[in-house]
Amino acid sequence: MSVPAKSLTDITNQAIHVLSREIGAADTMRFLSQFSTGSGNYTEERAALFDHLTLDEVLAEIREKHGDKKQAG
Repeated sequence: MSVPAKSLTDITNQAIHVLSREIGAADTMRFLSQFSTGSGNYTEERAALFDHLTLDEVLAEIREKHGDKKQAG
């Protein structure tokens, strides 16, 4: 006996229904949002943002904005 294969759309809809029932609509949306692919070209954007900086400059900026955890400890 063979079972007809469900379409990916049917499986997705069933999964969303089960998730919504079990964990609620808000948590279902939070869960699904982690799988979005985003947009743009990360490599080009990163180059435009950071190519003019050295690693030491990047680290200094991170420490300045977030505080050096080693010094606080």
